[in-house]
Amino acid sequence: MDPRAIGSVSPGSYMPTEYLPILIIMIIAFAFGAGALLVGGIFRLKRPYKEKLMPYESGNPPVGEPRYRFSIKFYIIAMLFVIFDVEAVFLYPWAVVYEKIGLYALIEMMLFIAILVVGYIYAWKKEAFKWD
Repeated sequence: MDPRAIGSVSPGSYMPTEYLPILIIMIIAFAFGAGALLVGGIFRLKRPYKEKLMPYESGNPPVGEPRYRFSIKFYIIAMLFVIFDVEAVFLYPWAVVYEKIGLYALIEMMLFIAILVVGYIYAWKKEAFKWD
């Protein structure tokens, strides 16, 4: 056996067989999805009428233009909710292991809560919580 041949592979002659099952699963998944869409398109009922083709808005008839611009306040309130809600989630694991982690963790959590309160007061002073 030629020692130079060990570990050397000529370009184009190497087929990684480890990826073959993944390729087969991807082909089967694609065929299944395309087949389901095709069968559904062939056998579903097609009876369009005015009410069925109308856009749905929580059971109410649509009013106004669909491209109405919302106030940025809605997005700010949503972001503030996510920020304060996610940060509050950190309190639960801390409370569960409080006795094991000691005084240092208590000081860190008080600092964490103080930063949250400062952020909350800042948002309140900027009137970010006003809905109108």
